[in-house]
Amino acid sequence: MSKMHAAALIDAARIRAGLTWADLAGALGAAPVWTTAALLGQHPMTAAQAAVVVEMLGLGDDVAESLQQQPNRGSDPTVMNDPTIYRLVEAISVYGPALKALIHEEFGDGIMSAINFTADVARRADPDGDRVVITLDGKFLDYRW
Repeated sequence: MSKMHAAALIDAARIRAGLTWADLAGALGAAPVWTTAALLGQHPMTAAQAAVVVEMLGLGDDVAESLQQQPNRGSDPTVMNDPTIYRLVEAISVYGPALKALIHEEFGDGIMSAINFTADVARRADPDGDRVVITLDGKFLDYRW
């Protein structure tokens, strides 16, 4: 079974069960952003993690097998049309060069790892309307010659 097909089954079963992504992450003892990405096909899970998910959601061994497979990371081009994803890309397009300059100024010549990496999403109350707070936390990797 493809990871895309498994992700659709997982999301439908999660909704039917009345579970949140955070509920599944809690059951795995893993970060919500990582868990959600893994369940949507972007990371492989261990056999034990996959077993927990399929048991909670009443899904079969085929889904567990898919969860354990190495993914093809990245997004389907049609996903890029989603307004939330498009705005995230827009934010990086606008602020990416400034963030790059500030990283280089603070750390030197290098990059932020997307492998040794965590991400988090939080809500912050604001009188003008609640704010979305996204934290990207990656290890600095210096360029070495």
